[in-house]
Amino acid sequence: MKYVRLKKQTDFQRLFQKGKRAFAPSVTLLYRPSERMRMGISIGKKHGKSVQRNRIKRLLREAFRNTQGEIKGTYSVILIPKVCEEYSYATFEQHLRCIIKKERL
Repeated sequence: MKYVRLKKQTDFQRLFQKGKRAFAPSVTLLYRPSERMRMGISIGKKHGKSVQRNRIKRLLREAFRNTQGEIKGTYSVILIPKVCEEYSYATFEQHLRCIIKKERL
């Protein structure tokens, strides 16, 4: 299943206001049922300069792409990474799998 990227500010605001939150050590996930699978990433400047932020976004997109098959149903999702020393694909993927299992998405 392919996801569509969230791009509009109104979609992000609606999810931040009405979405449910799930937490893991490296990422926070906001989700809400939707008519099709949509995903966006929210990352602040406290994560570093644009090169570091873009790398984190690439890692999160790939981790979500590989774990979205385990999600039952369709949701609008926002991924928010937490500040840490080292970011890796393996930790993002592992923590996303834990959230999916814990929240029964």
